Amino acid sequence: MKSAIVDEKHVLVGLTGWGDHDDIYPKGTKTGDKLKVYSNRFPIVELDSSFYAVPSPERMHKWCDQTPDSFGFIVKAYQGMTGHARGKIPYPDTKSMFRAFRESVEEMEKAGKLRAALFQYPPWFDCNRKHVEMLRRTREWMDGFPLALEFRHQSWFEGEMKDKTLGFMREEGWIHSICDEPQAGEGSIPTILEPTRDDVTLVRLHGRNAAGWHSSGQPNWREVRYLYRYNERELLEWKENINKLLKSTQNCWVVFNNNSGGDAAANAMELMESLGLELPEMEEPPDQLSLFEE
Repeated sequence: MKSAIVDEKHVLVGLTGWGDHDDIYPKGTKTGDKLKVYSNRFPIVELDSSFYAVPSPERMHKWCDQTPDSFGFIVKAYQGMTGHARGKIPYPDTKSMFRAFRESVEEMEKAGKLRAALFQYPPWFDCNRKHVEMLRRTREWMDGFPLALEFRHQSWFEGEMKDKTLGFMREEGWIHSICDEPQAGEGSIPTILEPTRDDVTLVRLHGRNAAGWHSSGQPNWREVRYLYRYNERELLEWKENINKLLKSTQNCWVVFNNNSGGDAAANAMELMESLGLELPEMEEPPDQLSLFEE
């Protein structure tokens, strides 16, 4: 029985990427077939490979063709656009980089499958005038596209800056990317349950592995940082949080990013079940103990 507030038309639950979630694919699924299978399991995905290299319009077109008409992509902005890049950026200047990204996401926009471009800024992107101007410029250069904004530095939400930051996001039209993440110092942000647009809010669940949160300098950081399994109590908290959000925003997109240990898909299905949403149909259902056992 569905919740009185939650409806599958208004709550979409998905995962980051589609390549690493072994528990949702029949044995022997080829890499090139995984997106097609994934998109028949979940209604939305966060495209995270775009963080490392801007996909060509042709590749974006191919991915659109492999998915149902109702499917949606949240495209993570290229690392050079958000200040993450530490090596050489393969563009002659900043405008060229933004132009390439625009041409890439435009292919999904034309197909009706772009839900948002996600600009997630690094922990050293603190709240100051220079960075505010960078956000204004980004909004200007990405005009015409739906944009989601996520911070990783506490200064954006400390004291009186919380209301100012949220007001700025509303004024500029940013979708608030609300985080669930470890509270591990100034390089992490609290969960702020306040939409900045009345049409949609994004929620990204990163896990709560405080010990691994600052592991990005380690060789195995990908295996450590998002190593976390949400328990039933924590997922029920998020059920209530989503209900609260839907009182002031029409739609809520929820993306699980806790996949260092392969926990994202199982947690997503557990949340969907608690919300009364239709669960993905599995051609070869995974063993229940391996899927849900703590």
